[in-house]
Amino acid sequence: MQGRSTKRQKEQARKQHQQEKGVKREERKKAKAEKGPRQPGDVDPDIADIVPGPQPQVEY
Repeated sequence: MQGRSTKRQKEQARKQHQQEKGVKREERKKAKAEKGPRQPGDVDPDIADIVPGPQPQVEY
């Protein structure tokens, strides 16, 4: 009988985790919609601090 209760607990935990992920997904979706698209002249935040050209040598 112990296997059944363990399985039920796992299923409930999985369901709860999926609900939490759904809530987070909706929050990200709303934040993205509120933020709106970037303007043509705006800098892409992913590459804002990247310096083009040769990179310094890594010393070990």
